Amino acid sequence: MANLNDSFQGFHTQSWAQAINEHEQSGTNYVIATVLGTNGSTPRGIGSKMVISGEHIYDTLGGGHLEYVVIAKARELLAKNEATHVIEQFNLAANLGQCCGGAATVMLECMLCERFTLDIFGAGHVAHALINILAHLPMRIRWIDSRAELFPAFIANNVVKVIDEDPVSQVKRAPAANNYLILTHNHQLDFALTQAILQRGDANWLGVIGSNTKAQRFKQRLSHRDFTAAQISLMTCPVGLENITGKLPMEVAISISGQLIGLYQAMHKQAPKRQGLQWRTLKNALISTSQEDIDA
Repeated sequence: MANLNDSFQGFHTQSWAQAINEHEQSGTNYVIATVLGTNGSTPRGIGSKMVISGEHIYDTLGGGHLEYVVIAKARELLAKNEATHVIEQFNLAANLGQCCGGAATVMLECMLCERFTLDIFGAGHVAHALINILAHLPMRIRWIDSRAELFPAFIANNVVKVIDEDPVSQVKRAPAANNYLILTHNHQLDFALTQAILQRGDANWLGVIGSNTKAQRFKQRLSHRDFTAAQISLMTCPVGLENITGKLPMEVAISISGQLIGLYQAMHKQAPKRQGLQWRTLKNALISTSQEDIDA
């Protein structure tokens, strides 16, 4: 059997509530383990919780072998990448060799954080106006520019400021199926970013600010660099909703935000809905645990 102490690698002192908030903000999948019922002597009481992710552990159900098997089961659920709920029953003395001698029913809730991820390149006027809108939406955003002085003092919780002298290098660090929005002050930089994103081959969406003339020039240059028509078609330029016109930064930002809202709503429609446990399942599990204690 594996060393029990191995399961505590990555242990954090934050509470389970703090851990949930952190994981929801970062978009990291996690499992909530909750003690639903106890009989006899157990390490923790009803309602005790801990949070487990692929690499980290928050709070505790009391330690020992019970916690070890709960962590292992939680990571089995995470590996399946499905939003699901299961109930496990543990006889601490008979099955887990703990001296407590009681029994516990633990519910494991696997939470998938399917968050819309977006990289915005450029910290000019349009980007500032746009960030003020997107800060209130369920998105995880990296805001990237080489000019540190352009960023505001306050950055919303769902936005990470990235200062890089070579913004193109940040394309390699983006998550899979990412969304990209190019709003820089430099057409050549815009093209270099577009080329790098298309070369990755896994973008969900790519928007580039500009005119129809700019779009045609970019398409021509990309075709000369042996990009296929299918690859080039991923680029949306001009970016934004066609029926919203105007060149003021806020007008452009509203137009772009409308397009982005449509994208993330489409993603959420495709994501599986979380299903709760039926009361009958929960009731039977608690009755089973109670009967185990009586039999013991």
